[in-house]
Amino acid sequence: MAHLQACFLNIFKASSLLILLYYPTIVTCECTCEVEDLEHGKGEALKFKLGSILSILVAGAIGVSLPLLGKKIKALRPENDVFFMIKAFAAGVILATGFIHILPDAFETLTSPCLNQDLWGQFPFTGFVAMMSAIGTLMVDSFAAGFYKRMHFNKNKQVDTTDEEAAGEHEGHVHVHTHATHGHAHGSASLKEDLALSELVRRRVISQVLELGIVVHSIIIGISLGASGSPETIKPLMAALSFHQFFEGLGLGGCITQAQFKSASMAIMATLFSLTTPVGIAIGIGISNIYDERSPTALIVEGIFNAASAGILIYMALVDLLASDFMSPRMQGNFRIQLGANVSLLLGAGCMAFMVRWA
Repeated sequence: MAHLQACFLNIFKASSLLILLYYPTIVTCECTCEVEDLEHGKGEALKFKLGSILSILVAGAIGVSLPLLGKKIKALRPENDVFFMIKAFAAGVILATGFIHILPDAFETLTSPCLNQDLWGQFPFTGFVAMMSAIGTLMVDSFAAGFYKRMHFNKNKQVDTTDEEAAGEHEGHVHVHTHATHGHAHGSASLKEDLALSELVRRRVISQVLELGIVVHSIIIGISLGASGSPETIKPLMAALSFHQFFEGLGLGGCITQAQFKSASMAIMATLFSLTTPVGIAIGIGISNIYDERSPTALIVEGIFNAASAGILIYMALVDLLASDFMSPRMQGNFRIQLGANVSLLLGAGCMAFMVRWA
């Protein structure tokens, strides 16, 4: 019996010695495998990020360029009925982007428990920033349009004064009567020109402010995607953002077309829109090793910019894109266009809302 106990004791000691000798090796192997998986995940994520840059760049460029090619493609000309449908669909995409994608993200970041709750938890900063950005957009619209109108009015006033002085140098009842008739006709033409110029100025301001709102949130989205290290997160985002960028480009391209900028200005605005998200992704890739999306500074900056972008896009979609078209005499007088535009609006907003599942 004592001999048997001694045998069991020797076996136990030998087993313990073997475990102690091999356990560090096992631990080391497990850690090495985890590091290898992490490195493989980063490498795979980088491939998807580079693919996202190309996909989003092409989608955005095609989307913003299609309305600009209206001179060659009749269906995309602003005077055609189809253009109303396309613009309404794009406006629905932009509206859903503001309400469903950007604003909830801003709420989430600015109410994060990582922030000082004595400050950020006691006041609804997200709604406040979104409201102020919408009001600011309204002010920019108003002041810019007023400035251009006053500038044009003063220029016309100087021209009219010069005409009156030249007319005063001549004498004769018949000549004065003829000049007065001509002046009345000139005045009617001038009024029409003023109305046309006022509408053109408004559309130019709309296109520039809309691009500003899109650019701000596109940079943030791009940095977030570029800094992400998970292929499972990046793959659905690549498809969702390509769709999003294409139809945002359609809406912006339609506004740029109606603003009648010079070709060089159109090219610059289209290029800026197309490059913004890819540049944001490239920045995100560059700072992915040092960027901490949970740090208070990153949360505050991202939340405030997202809230401001949401306010701008919601205002622009409702007031400048939809209201101006939906309340226009042409749409009000044509039930077919009116119905088609409303259906397109709902489809655009619905499709973008559905994409929130992946983005």
